[in-house]
Amino acid sequence: MTINILATGTSRGIGKAIADRFADEDVRIVGHRSSDGDDGTVAADLTDPTAPRRIWDQALERLDGRIDVLINNAGIFEAASIDAPDIAWTEAWNRTMQINLTAAAELCRLAVLHFRRHGGGRIVNVASRAAHRGDSPAHWHYAASKAGMVAMTKTIARGYAADGILAFAVCPGFTMTGMADDYLASRGGDKLLADIPLGRVADPEEVAETIRFLALAAPPSMTGAVLDINGASYVR
Repeated sequence: MTINILATGTSRGIGKAIADRFADEDVRIVGHRSSDGDDGTVAADLTDPTAPRRIWDQALERLDGRIDVLINNAGIFEAASIDAPDIAWTEAWNRTMQINLTAAAELCRLAVLHFRRHGGGRIVNVASRAAHRGDSPAHWHYAASKAGMVAMTKTIARGYAADGILAFAVCPGFTMTGMADDYLASRGGDKLLADIPLGRVADPEEVAETIRFLALAAPPSMTGAVLDINGASYVR
C-alpha cells in the first residue's frame, strides 16, 4: 500500500532533503512551505494560529482523505538577546514557540485524532541537540521549544501506542543548512567544529535518511525513541 505523508518545512535544508529522499519510495508526500511557491507544496505561515488546520485539511484533500505519516520539520532559529527590550524579547520567544512547538503540537493532535479513526499512523518530530544540552545565551527559546517537542513526542508514544500510533523524535546537531551556516559564521566555525568528534557537521541527507527509516521501517517497539544525529558532540 502506498504511504501518504505530510511533511512541514520542505522548501529548503533538511525539509528539502526529506522530500528528495522519499522520491524513490512508494509514497505520496505533500510538503509545506511558509510562503507561496511553484513547487506544489501547501503554503502557510505557521505564525498564523489557523495555519496547522489549513495545512492538514489541504494535505488530506490532496491525499484522498488519508494521511499515514506526519513529519514536523518546520522551525526557526532566531537570536533573542536577554538585553533586548522586554517586548522584543517576549515577542521573539512567542514567535519561536508558535512555529517550533505550538504549530507542531496542533498538527500532532490532528494526526492522532485521524490515526485513531484509521488504524494507526506515525509521527516523526524534528527536534534538536539543543533539547538535551541547551543552546547559546541568545537561544533560550529555541532550546525550550525543542525540549518541548521531545517531551511531547514521548507523551504521544506512551499515550497512543495501543492505538497503533507510533511517535519518534530526531535530534540533529549542526546540520549544513543555511540556518546553521549563518550561526557557524557568527560564532566561529572552527571552535564549534572542534566540539564535534566526527570533525564535521551533519549533512541534511543524513537526517533525511534517519527520518525515512522512522517513517517507513522502524519497528513498532521503537516508538518513543529519540535519535541523535550530532557527530558525538552530545552523547546521552
